Amino acid sequence: MEQDLRSIPASKLDKFIENHLPDTSFCADLRETIDALCALLKDRSFQGPVRRMRASKGVKGKCTALKGRSDADLVVFLNNLTYFEDRLNQQGVLIKEIKKQLCEIQHERRFGAKFEVHSLRSPNSRALSFKLSAPDLLKEVKFDVLPAYDLLDHLNILKKPNQQFYANLISGHIPPGKEGELSSCFMGLRKYFLNCRPTKLKRLIRLVTHWYQLCKEKLGDPLPPQYALELLTVYAWEHGSRVTKFNTAQGFRTVLELVTKYKQLRIYWTVYYDFRHQEVSEYLRQQLKKDRPVILDPADPTRNIAGLNPKDWRRLAGEAAAWLQYPCFKYRDGSPVCSWEVPTEVGVPTKYLFCRIFWLLFWALFHFIFGKTSSG
Repeated sequence: MEQDLRSIPASKLDKFIENHLPDTSFCADLRETIDALCALLKDRSFQGPVRRMRASKGVKGKCTALKGRSDADLVVFLNNLTYFEDRLNQQGVLIKEIKKQLCEIQHERRFGAKFEVHSLRSPNSRALSFKLSAPDLLKEVKFDVLPAYDLLDHLNILKKPNQQFYANLISGHIPPGKEGELSSCFMGLRKYFLNCRPTKLKRLIRLVTHWYQLCKEKLGDPLPPQYALELLTVYAWEHGSRVTKFNTAQGFRTVLELVTKYKQLRIYWTVYYDFRHQEVSEYLRQQLKKDRPVILDPADPTRNIAGLNPKDWRRLAGEAAAWLQYPCFKYRDGSPVCSWEVPTEVGVPTKYLFCRIFWLLFWALFHFIFGKTSSG
């Protein structure tokens, strides 16, 4: 399929997405099974050191479907879990208990799809996954299970949170070196950030995701996180197009060009947090001064999605540069596709900008009034 993608003309990319990239319908078909599984998990009592905790709900993250196999996150929100310490210190115990409960459910209940819990890598493993599959359809979904504190229980994801919420998060609960550890707690905001986008942009994200998977098959790990590429696609569209009907090849080329310019990337959004609160503002400025690339999680300012290893980006950038020469970025007559004009960085508001504007206006008004008085 790599050969198919890179050799087709740019004008056929939309057809390629429609005909060759699997959609997420299988994930949607499994929604009932996932809902039933979460309901059963919610009704069960935990044992041992985490017996005071219970699952309050489960949220399925974005489903990435490729080549008959899909990957998704299942965040299990727990009550009676303290803000940060329990989530960090008891991760291994929580994972072990959730695995036990899932195994019991697996033996007690029948599901429409085949349900298989994977073994833990070690007794103290902090990772758990299970698989739902439909052998007759030759499809499967692998879920990574993530226990989380329900930080957003009182928040409306359709509205911007009160900035004191982020100030509290930053000031009291993120130990040094543990930034981004609460990322699973922001699943609701993160899902909405992507789900509210136009259909064609979501298709472009699928194309970029497919390209990323091809790179991963060829280059292996480590590479930058896939979510970083998804955010880069949203950013490219926001700053280069913003229309619901756009040239897919242009969008695709723009994303790959941004990958090649990874050393210049400084990207963030102010959808959920911004610079109005002094404490949040100071923290954001420190985050944005760090070595690039910087791509802040739109929902969690403590998490740099770009990661900490520029070598991962260098490997992906080399592949992106090679792809930019392929026929998929040329029209039938051989002319090259032009990318959108997109900056590699988002500006940071000048500190005390509003105060400066106020004083400038004040002095202008002062000179205007007294200037007229003097001339009179």
